[in-house]
This record gives sequence, structure tokens and C-alpha cells, in this order.
Amino acid sequence: MIQFFSAIFFCLFLFMAPQSQGADIRKNTMEAEKNIQKTRETLLKKAILEKKTSVKEAENSLKKILSSRKNLTDAIAKIKEENKNLEKENNGLQKQNIALKKLEDEVISKLASMDAMVNELTGLTVIAAKDIDSLLARSIHSALFPERFEKIKPLLNKTKFPGMDDIKSMVDIYFDEIKKSGEVSINKGIIVDRSGNEVDAHILAIGSFTAAYRIKNSEKDETGFLLFSDKSNRLFALSKPPPGSVSKKIKKYMTGKSIAVPMDIARGAALRQLTHTTSLRDQILNGGPIVWPILGVGFIAFLIIIERFIFLQKVDTNADKMMTTVNRLATEEKWDECLKICEKQKERPVPHVLLSGINAREKSREDMENILQEAILHEIPRIEARLSSLGILAAISPLLGLLGTVTGMINTFHAITFYGTGDPRMMSGGISEALTTTMLGLGVAIPIMLFHTFLSRKVENIISHMEEKAVSLANIVFKEK
Repeated sequence: MIQFFSAIFFCLFLFMAPQSQGADIRKNTMEAEKNIQKTRETLLKKAILEKKTSVKEAENSLKKILSSRKNLTDAIAKIKEENKNLEKENNGLQKQNIALKKLEDEVISKLASMDAMVNELTGLTVIAAKDIDSLLARSIHSALFPERFEKIKPLLNKTKFPGMDDIKSMVDIYFDEIKKSGEVSINKGIIVDRSGNEVDAHILAIGSFTAAYRIKNSEKDETGFLLFSDKSNRLFALSKPPPGSVSKKIKKYMTGKSIAVPMDIARGAALRQLTHTTSLRDQILNGGPIVWPILGVGFIAFLIIIERFIFLQKVDTNADKMMTTVNRLATEEKWDECLKICEKQKERPVPHVLLSGINAREKSREDMENILQEAILHEIPRIEARLSSLGILAAISPLLGLLGTVTGMINTFHAITFYGTGDPRMMSGGISEALTTTMLGLGVAIPIMLFHTFLSRKVENIISHMEEKAVSLANIVFKEK
């Protein structure tokens, strides 16, 4: 085909050539025609050959097509058969699917019901586990047996279904706590002492109410109560030691020497209250500077009371018995014996007055009475010495307490001025000072007033005895005359 188009192109080229080349062109044309003829014959042969080849290929293709058609027909028939079988199987599977769907709905319904039961059971178990955990958190035995928390911890997980072993462990822990709540036991363990250090001690557990300890080593032998901390699961020694008598009872009980022991049935509430109870010394120290003058007044008054009490006991005498003896001897005019009796006790007021009267028995009644009155007046200052001072001290003490109250309230108002009333602890110092000084002032004044009254009555009795026996002596002397 390419040669055919080349010949045509060459003819056109020759046709379009100039006329001056006519001879050459004709020659070339003839040659070209020959070439074209040859080319045409070649192409024709080639086309015939290609046609034969194409016919054979077409025949082969037809044979293949006819063969493939039969195969396709057989395949289609087979596929149709398989399709029918699949339709039947599909129908059976659909029926089976419907049956399985119904079964699935039934299973889902039963599963939902079982899930509800399981969730309810899990919830009840978790609630019971929390109750037991709360019980253990308040029990002093948790400090001695901390591994119990590890057993109950898995049951507190809501996502985990409790097994029978878990429930059995929970029941065992619960009954173990019930058993320990009714026991009294002594164990050896670690506590936090009053200094904040962990030490080994013997721990006395009285049920789940009270715990006591005894620390005995080369440095100290200390006994006291313990408090349980549910945050750290440890036992702490009470910051304030119990009174000596209580400590002795605990020590005797722990050593088996006593069957009685103090305990706190309020689970530590009473013991905590004990730590907040301040002693008299602490209250006095919280009273401010006015406390010391009040204590000074009380100390001086105490010395005066002791001195006056000893003195009055020393100078007091059985005046009636002595006067009976003197009367009997005076009636018998045994004045020397009367003088001897009075001389032995002349340091005492009544014998001293009687001695002055006996010595003046030869004088007139008026002179004798004057001498007796003078002797009485001489004894009164010695007997009444320092009683007026005691009365003044009794009056000063409450005034000093009132002064401390005023200064304490001033400090309270200063705290309110600077810090406001938001924090009562800022005002507690002034209020404590005010109340403590008032309490201390009254506490000192009341005993002083009582002893002042008692001593005054005793002095009045001695003075009345002197006056009575002086009149009685004058009457006896002048009756005998």
C-alpha cells in the first residue's frame, strides 16, 4: 500500500513538472507506469495471499465460535441448574435464618434478664464489700492485720463479677472481725509514739473499742492509750499520757496482775476529749501576766494562814478546865498554887490575863478590873496580828482577777481590730486570759475568805474567853474578901 501511494505521488509530481522537460518526463512516465504495474501485481498477489489467510483464519474462528457456543450452552445450562439449586438452598437458609432470629431474640431476652440479675448481685456484693471496708477502716484490728484490705479490695471493683472465692473471703473477713470485736488480745506490733517515731510495743486490743500500749526498753517504760487512724491504718499513742493511776491499771492488766482495765466505749471519742483537756497548770499559764500577782497574793495568804493557824493552836487552851482549877484553889486561898498554874502557861492569853488578875488581888475591884482589861488589851494585838492583812488579800485577789479580765478583753478587741471575727482562734488568747484571771482571782479569794472567817472566829473565842475568865476571877476574889 505504501508503494501504491508513492507511485501516485510520483505521477502527480511528473504531471506538475514544467513542459520544458517533456521528453524526460515521458520517459520517466513510462518507467513509472512499468513500476506501477509491477507494484500493482505485487500488491495483488499479496492481497490474494492475505485473503486466503483471512479466509482460513475466519474458518478457524468460526469453528472455534461454534465449539465455544456449544460449550457456552452447556455452561449456561449447568449454571441455571446450579442457580436453581442455590435458590432452593437460599430458601432453606432464609427459613433457617428466621428460626435463628427467633432463637436469637429469645437468647437476648434471657441474657438481658440474666445481666440484670448479675448486675443486681454484683451491686449487692459491692455494697456489702464497701460496708465491710468501712467497718475495717474503723477497726483497730486493721492496724494489726492490714492484709485484710488486700482481700476485700478486688470486691470493690464494679467491673469485675465476684466469684465464690471472693464472696467466701468477704464472709470470712466479716466473721473474723465479729470474733475479734469480742476478744481481748495482746499483740506485738509497731506504733507511732508521742514523739512521732515508729517503735515496737505490746498492744492491748479490747474488742474494737479501745487499744492500749506498753513500751518497755532500756530507755523508758511507758504505758498509755492508742488512737487508730483510718487514713494511714496505724495506731498512734495519745499525745497526752493518762493519769498515773490509769497507767498503773493498764500495766497490771497487761502483766496479768489485775482483771480490770479502763476502756473507752466511744471508740476513741473520750480519749480525744482527754487530749483537749487542759490541766490547771496550763490554764494558769494561759492567764497572762496578771496571774503572777494573783499567785503571789495567794502564796502570801497561804503563809499567813499557816502561821496564824499554828499560833492560835499554840496559844489556845482549855479555859474552862483551867478556870475550874483556879476557882477551887482561890476558894481555898491557895494563891501560890494558882500562880504556879498560870506561870506554866503565861505565854497563852487566858493564863496571862489570870496571872495579872491574881497578882492584883490585893487591890480594889476597880483597879483589878482595869489591870485585867489592860492585860486583855495587851493580848488582843498579838492574837489578831495579820488577820487584817489576810482580809485585804482576800479583797485584792478578785480585783486582780477583774483587772486580768479587762486586759484580756482589750487583747481580744485588738485581735478583732486587726484580723476581724472570721477566725475565732485569733480571739481565743484574750478570752482565755480574761476567764483564767477571773477564775484564778476567785479561786484564791474564796479560800482566803473562808480561812479569814475561821481564824477571826477563833480569835473572837479566845478574846471572849479572856474577858469571861477575867470577870469570873474578879468575882471570886472579891467574893472571898
